[in-house]
Amino acid sequence: MYFLFKVVSLLPLCVLQWIASWIALLLNSFNSSMKRVSSINLKLAYPELNIKQHQALLKKTLKNQCLTYVESIKIWGMPQQYNVGLIKNIFGEQHLTEALNSEKGTIVVLLHLGNWELVNVWLNQYTAPVIMYKPSKNKGIDRFMLEARQSTRAKLVPTDENGVRAIFKHLKQGGLTVILPDHLPKESGGIYADFFGQKTLSTTLLSKLASKTQCNVIGISCLRNSDTYFDIHCTQLSDNILSKDLQVSVNQLNQDVEAMINVAPEQYIWSYKRF
Repeated sequence: MYFLFKVVSLLPLCVLQWIASWIALLLNSFNSSMKRVSSINLKLAYPELNIKQHQALLKKTLKNQCLTYVESIKIWGMPQQYNVGLIKNIFGEQHLTEALNSEKGTIVVLLHLGNWELVNVWLNQYTAPVIMYKPSKNKGIDRFMLEARQSTRAKLVPTDENGVRAIFKHLKQGGLTVILPDHLPKESGGIYADFFGQKTLSTTLLSKLASKTQCNVIGISCLRNSDTYFDIHCTQLSDNILSKDLQVSVNQLNQDVEAMINVAPEQYIWSYKRF
C-alpha cells in the first residue's frame, strides 16, 4: 500500500478527482455501505428535506467524500509548497493570528469536513502544533501518512494519557493544538449531548482542556470551492466552550460544530457512524 499510494500521489490532481467522481457514481448506483450510512445520517440530521432534496444532497456528499480520500493521498505525497498552493482564499484569518498573538494557548476545532489534511499543512506556516496521532491498522498506509505529517513542524503525540498531558502542557505554554471532536468516543470519554437533534455520545476531551486552560478556541475548515482549489474558513467559537460545567461546554461545542458543517453539509463525511 505504501508504494501504491506513492504512485497514486504522482498523478495530476484533476485525474484523481475525475477517478473519484466515477467511483462516487458507482457507489451511488449500488447499495454500498457508504451510501446506506450516509443516507441514514442525512435523514437524521436534515429530516426537513423531501426525497428529491435528500437524494441530491446524498449524491453530492458521496462525491465529496470520494474526492477527500483521493485528494488526501495527493497531499500526503506532495511537498508543502504544492499543498499550500491549492489554497485560494482565506476567510477570518485574523481569528487565528489574534489567538496566536495572545498569551493563551489555542485549540483548533477541526472536523471531517472538506479536506482537513490541508488545514494541518496550512497551520504549519504559523506555528508548530502538537497533534494527537492514531496509527492506521495498515502498516503501509501508516508509514505513508506518518512520513507526510512528520515532514511538517507538527509534533505528533499518542492518543492516550501521555498525549493528553503533552497537549495540556503545550496549551499552558501558549501553544496550539488541533482536535477533531466529531469522533465517536468511548463511553468513558464522552457524555450525551444534542447533535443535529439527536442525543449523541460526544467527546469531552476538548471541553476539559478548554476549561482547565481557558485557552482560545477557534474553528477552522478547508472547503472545496467551485474550482480545483480550496478555501480556508476560520471562525471564533463561543466562550461557553470554556465553561466549568462540562455539559454546558459539550452542548455548545456540538452547536458550533453543527454551524461549521452547515456551511457546506455536502462536504462532510456522513458515512462515519456517529449516531
